[in-house]
Amino acid sequence: MQDKIRNIISESVAVKNQLLQNDALLKTVEDVASLMVRALKNGNRIYFCGNGGSAADAQHLAAEFSGRFYIDRDALPAEALHCNTSYITAVGNDYGYDLVYARLIKGIGNKGDFLVGLSTSGNSPNIIKALEVAREKGIVTVGFTGETGGKMKELCDHLLNIPSTNTPRIQESHIMLGHIVCQLVEEQYFG
Repeated sequence: MQDKIRNIISESVAVKNQLLQNDALLKTVEDVASLMVRALKNGNRIYFCGNGGSAADAQHLAAEFSGRFYIDRDALPAEALHCNTSYITAVGNDYGYDLVYARLIKGIGNKGDFLVGLSTSGNSPNIIKALEVAREKGIVTVGFTGETGGKMKELCDHLLNIPSTNTPRIQESHIMLGHIVCQLVEEQYFG
């Protein structure tokens, strides 16, 4: 059993070591953080969306922005789009689950806002439709995906595609990179 545990930890460390060596991806993380700071200073908002564990990660990252990360500071305008269950179930029932995020982005998103979509496959239809609407509205799109980027790749201004096809390892790296973005934004915005 301990060998299995060590193997799982080793797999996670191996993915993170690949990230550590990927200068282009690290530059994308840096760029996303800087552009988010500029957007926030211009009065824009950051929206997050995902499904399943990625929805939990979206909510977690939104809370780091709107609550606090390291610094005791004012809230930043960020939210996860799936937290209103009455909305999600009504739109899912009336229009289809594929439109739950797109419809909300169409209603509340503004040019210059950010939409961060998390999908380990990069192929979640509801995330893709939200990214399409975001693009139409001039909203900056960021994708957290797995290795290939999936269909999201073409719809993201900034793609953070984890070099793995293993869902748990991808999600572990998503939250790590998300935390890095949060820390950089907080330091640059309030520093």
